[in-house]
Amino acid sequence: MTAPRVVALVPAHNEADRIGGTIAALRSLPALTEVVVVDDGSDDTTASVALAAGASVFKVRRRAGKGGALEGALRRIAPADVWLLADGDLGASARGLSAVLSEVLEGRADMAIAVLPPVQGGGFGLVKRAAARAIRLLSGFEGHESLSGQRAVTGETLAACRPVARGFGVEAALTIDAVRRGFRVVELEAGLSHRPTGRDLQGFAHRGRQGLDILLALVPRALGLR
Repeated sequence: MTAPRVVALVPAHNEADRIGGTIAALRSLPALTEVVVVDDGSDDTTASVALAAGASVFKVRRRAGKGGALEGALRRIAPADVWLLADGDLGASARGLSAVLSEVLEGRADMAIAVLPPVQGGGFGLVKRAAARAIRLLSGFEGHESLSGQRAVTGETLAACRPVARGFGVEAALTIDAVRRGFRVVELEAGLSHRPTGRDLQGFAHRGRQGLDILLALVPRALGLR
């Protein structure tokens, strides 16, 4: 029996300091076939560090946003039986995605979402809670990690949900689309850590962009246009 093709897809923007550790951790997962980094308009050495760490790299010259970068890469990469989506700042903790991947590979779920531990000094959770309520309203899914970018998903499920939403709306939209199409979506604990978005001006600006992207992704789904 042929082993499934399992591809880790890692969107990254200016993650030169962490991307190498993330790739090393992902490549240690036995089931993984390939790691592909999507460098979304970085102006640091993210791409070269990723290549040196053993990943394939797609370079987006003009920043497309998270969802746009992922969709662009998906159009160019050979289909996978299972995709593992992982943010570039996980570092060594990306090994914790083994449990998330197993949930899908062993047939217990079509999409498995990693629950991230609370981050000290992070935001207030307003965007996250609002997104969780919107997902519950639009799909009936009761989840706590609506914005987690760390998830394993079957090729069939992801194909049914494409094109993925642009920007930071990609995760919330993926969850809604998968549930509405009858796929099994679960959340589970994973020992992950990532760079927190702080409570400074930059952090609030990021959450503002995130909230707007989520709204733009949810409106067409609320109106039945997706």
